[in-house]
Amino acid sequence: MNTPDYREDYANSVQVRVNLWDFFLMFGRINQTAPDNVAIHNFQGIYVSPQQAKALLNVLQQNVSQYETAFGEIRLEPQAGGAGIVQ
Repeated sequence: MNTPDYREDYANSVQVRVNLWDFFLMFGRINQTAPDNVAIHNFQGIYVSPQQAKALLNVLQQNVSQYETAFGEIRLEPQAGGAGIVQ
C-alpha cells in the first residue's frame, strides 16, 4: 500500500554517501546546457541500512542481468561523438 506522500520521479543521477550506520542515496536530475555547464538538481534523499543496501545491490544485479539478457549489454561510456555525461 502506498502512503499519502508516495511519489514517482525520474533520476539520472544517484550520489551515495556511507557511514558506519547507513547508506544515503541522493537522487537528482542532471541538466547540461553546454559542455562546460552541468548542474545536478537533487530532489530526494533516502537512508537505508547496510543490510538493505546489500539487498538492493543483489536485486539490482539480478535485474540488470535479466535486462542485458533480453536487450543486450548496458554500456556506461558515451558513444563516440555523442553528447552527455555518465555519472
